[in-house]
Amino acid sequence: MRFRTVMLLAVLLLGHQIALAAPFAYITNPGSDNVSVIDTASDTVVATVPVGDGPLGVAVNPAGTRIYIANQNSNNVSVIDSATNTVTATVPVGTTPVGIAVNPAGTRVYVANFHSDTISIIDTATNTLAATVPAVADPYGIAVNPAGTRVYFANLNSSTISVIDTATNSVTATVPVGTTPVGVAVNAAGTRVYVTNIGSNSVSVIDTATNTVIATVPVTSLPFGVAVNPAGTRLYVTNTGSHSVSVIDTATNTVVATVPTGVNPYGIAVHPTGTRVYAANLGSNSVSVIDSATNSVVATVPVGVSPVAFGLFIGPAPTSLAQAGIPYLLPAVTFGFGVLILLGRQRRRQQ
Repeated sequence: MRFRTVMLLAVLLLGHQIALAAPFAYITNPGSDNVSVIDTASDTVVATVPVGDGPLGVAVNPAGTRIYIANQNSNNVSVIDSATNTVTATVPVGTTPVGIAVNPAGTRVYVANFHSDTISIIDTATNTLAATVPAVADPYGIAVNPAGTRVYFANLNSSTISVIDTATNSVTATVPVGTTPVGVAVNAAGTRVYVTNIGSNSVSVIDTATNTVIATVPVTSLPFGVAVNPAGTRLYVTNTGSHSVSVIDTATNTVVATVPTGVNPYGIAVHPTGTRVYAANLGSNSVSVIDSATNSVVATVPVGVSPVAFGLFIGPAPTSLAQAGIPYLLPAVTFGFGVLILLGRQRRRQQ
């Protein structure tokens, strides 16, 4: 009886700690100058992190250990340690930073500075600027390809996308898209770039081999955020004007569903499993959680004031014991087996 009790306790402790290591969603709230941290296992806010003034863009590094926040009103980037949910560094960048992205190696962070027409490149080892790349006109959304060789950013007021070669930190191509491009996403294969055009209510599909637009997908009203699922089969677009998310089949480049959300959805990201999609609703101070199988909202999470969460705001799924929370598992394992050893010794003495 004692053995079963101890084993049950150990299992409960282990299960609890593993649950704590589920991917987290980091939601920037420019109205309250903080970041809400959502545990995607329970869809509840587990921490609130104060950052700079007017946080907008957000990017999680591939290891899930660092979160980078673009503070548009204080012209800097806050670096959050995911283990402690505290800001460990603040990096000055250009004027009005909005979009932000991390390369696959986690060594560089790219920041689109809207009012200084530049892209700041941060060295993550030192949290200092490594380079500055000129943009065309009011850069906004930004994304890095899976190989880490190209960076794509939207020039909002020139209706173009620029391409940076990361080896030379120079712009090598500029692609005309729709009117007033905002959000940018790259598929996992690195073959397609998707751009939301808020001024023409459409999504441009770019072939990365030729840097040309191969399709234009009409959506509803004022598309802003864009995200691709891990399989590359579905694209999700927030429509801020119609309070909905458009679901696009990437094989046919057609809208297959429209999901009602909260008021004015802006940022959007897909869970690493591809089973859920998270949309930040600026007008209702919440995040809508969409089931990708049914294309319906299954949860609504209250967050801070005017959430935007512009960028890849969900961390990776745990792929090892270290990522699954081994610092927390060890005390539980030690406790459980320690009690078992003591009980075994006591039993032998009684015999």
